[in-house]
Amino acid sequence: MKVLATYNIKGGVGKTATAVNLAHVAAAHGNRVLVWDLDPQGAATFYFRVKPKVKGGGKAIVRGSLELGDAIKATDFDNLDLVPADFSYRHLDLWLDDAKKPLVRIRRALRQVSDEYDYVFLDCPPSISLTSESVFRAADALLVPTIPTTLSLRTYEQLDRFVEENPDMVRELKILGFFSMVDRHKRLHRRFMNELRTAHPEMLDATIPNSTDIERMGVHREPVGAYGKGSKPARAYEALWSEIQTRL
Repeated sequence: MKVLATYNIKGGVGKTATAVNLAHVAAAHGNRVLVWDLDPQGAATFYFRVKPKVKGGGKAIVRGSLELGDAIKATDFDNLDLVPADFSYRHLDLWLDDAKKPLVRIRRALRQVSDEYDYVFLDCPPSISLTSESVFRAADALLVPTIPTTLSLRTYEQLDRFVEENPDMVRELKILGFFSMVDRHKRLHRRFMNELRTAHPEMLDATIPNSTDIERMGVHREPVGAYGKGSKPARAYEALWSEIQTRL
């Protein structure tokens, strides 16, 4: 089982769209896929038409009184399941801080379902916190959507520094950055993409366009590949998933 976390320190960069759409692509290719919506806002849960509620909340999962498998819900798509968000996740840092060995709690919960899934996608809230550090310990790779703007590039550099300064925490964690919400008609977008790729040649080649098809996910409450099959963003997520697989 591979654990992939969609993560960025900055919000509004396409983390949830990435998790939902890549999970849908992976499941459509015959993989057994689980999405765990760790964001208390619950956008991924909303897109999958599931009620954002976990019995006992995040505390029960962190403390081990609730098996992760007992929180899993089916989605409308074959091979694709969900651990829904819960508004109590906003306190996840506090519960982890009170737990013994807090950095291994998410990894320990995921081990309970390791034989049932090929891929797990963790949709993470934006921050560097105890929760995100626990995710770093649990994940095989961070998928980092990055808008080609000044502030977004700044947070990418912050993440890169954090990884360099904490080698024991991240171990063999792969950082797979890619550009999202790209408008190639904008000269500034093209410039920032060139600058960051020069500084970080390890970034993925696939890019996700700025598209109203992706924005309509909230209307359809589905991955873009379900209602816009063959569209430009659907093809972009297919290409991104293909490239990610070659890096894992």
